[in-house]
Amino acid sequence: MDTLNDVLKALAADIDEVESLVRDIDEADWSKPTPAPGWSVADQVAHLTFIFRLAKTAAADPDTFRGIAASASHNFDGAVNAALQQFNCFPPSELLARFRSEGDASVEALAAVPENSVVPWLVNPLPPAVLASAGIMELFGHGQDVADALGVRREPTERLRHLARFAVLTRDFGYLSRGLTPPEEPFRFEFTTPAGEVLAFGPEDAAQKITGPVHDFCLLVTRRRHRDDLALTAAGDEADRWLDIAQAYRGPAGEGRTPGQFADPCCD
Repeated sequence: MDTLNDVLKALAADIDEVESLVRDIDEADWSKPTPAPGWSVADQVAHLTFIFRLAKTAAADPDTFRGIAASASHNFDGAVNAALQQFNCFPPSELLARFRSEGDASVEALAAVPENSVVPWLVNPLPPAVLASAGIMELFGHGQDVADALGVRREPTERLRHLARFAVLTRDFGYLSRGLTPPEEPFRFEFTTPAGEVLAFGPEDAAQKITGPVHDFCLLVTRRRHRDDLALTAAGDEADRWLDIAQAYRGPAGEGRTPGQFADPCCD
């Protein structure tokens, strides 16, 4: 079982990776549109900076975080848009410095939380390792948008195991975001890591089963690729239905991606 320290090491490495995507690009590249409609490269980095500031505050100053969450609860999309305006108004070098600072501070704050305790979050309190895994999910999804905008191919890593575990924990989000009732029956998930290791979650005898490369699974649950472009297999009607609605984040699903949208899929 991975420890909090394991997850935080992966989170720190993913922060490094996203920083490396934009560290040497020119100012025009920061304004490039990404596959997320209406979001530029700068918007993606600004959003991540906002998320890390929230995570840092939740871990280090829970009372202040609760006040922020309460004020945003009636219009979270508005709070996100306000955060974009707050951070993407900075020139690229300063935005990147703030992304790095807030990212590092969130890792440090989460490391100081006892592993068996919880941290307040937007809907329910979370163990620090789960909140760190949510950060990995954010970095993967928004980092993929940046990579797609810049024409960069990302190499899958063994760190994806943390995102896969988080997506299994949040299996029901796709149902809830669409007003659907999640099924009671469990799913079985079996994924192959880039190193060839098999990750398995859920009962072996479950009738509903998802299998395939862990990288493809992560692209699916962050809705950065359409299922038709991924090597994922479903056994069982409900598992097949789930591949159409899977998402590892709360709230609206967004537009997702269309089949064949990317000429050189990063997951083949």
